[in-house]
Amino acid sequence: MDMLFPARPQPALSVSDEIALYPVARIFCIGRNYAAHAAEMGNEVDRARPFFFTKSCHHLAQTGAILPYPQGTADYHHEVELVAAIGAELRDTDPEAAMAGVFGYAVGLDMTRRDLQARAKEKRHPWDAAKDVEGSAAIGPLTRAEAFGAPGPQEIVLDVNGETRQRGRLDDMVWSVGECVAFLSTLYTLMPGDLVMTGTPAGVGAVVAGDVLTGSVEGLASVQLTLSEA
Repeated sequence: MDMLFPARPQPALSVSDEIALYPVARIFCIGRNYAAHAAEMGNEVDRARPFFFTKSCHHLAQTGAILPYPQGTADYHHEVELVAAIGAELRDTDPEAAMAGVFGYAVGLDMTRRDLQARAKEKRHPWDAAKDVEGSAAIGPLTRAEAFGAPGPQEIVLDVNGETRQRGRLDDMVWSVGECVAFLSTLYTLMPGDLVMTGTPAGVGAVVAGDVLTGSVEGLASVQLTLSEA
């Protein structure tokens, strides 16, 4: 098929100890999934159902990327998250079946133009300009689910220039991975290639050009992002 211009490359993630790549299709992001983070943002946790937004797969950044500080903001924030990669078709499923459909896990950074988000909240507008930003989904290599095990007491940490900014445990989540994935499966038919970023612990904050961000979860490969001058 002839194209008017070259198609964008297929975004993909590496898988630890494997040659084949995991092609990325959609990125779903669960919000307010750690009570302490919800509180620091002035929000209450809605236990009735998860809250989510999306990012373009073309805004995926590989670990080790050096990216410019984004335009249109003076308050760019870090949010470290566990990422679940879907490996099976899931539709209207339950948490147990949802967990069985997870291919693997990675550490991710949900980067956010916080000033734009605050402005959108005030006007009850969508968060797209705050969240769906080029390079705003920095994600490390995937580890297969069977090699990582069940998310639970593992620590999740974010360092900026070697100084710890965020620290929590995966079992601090309000909604478990299985519950998040099962909920999304009631709204979408999840497919291999879909990613679910599962929320961030407390301690989010601003970064500036020159900062080096490192996110880690016990048992997973870390993710690193460096911000350069625009």
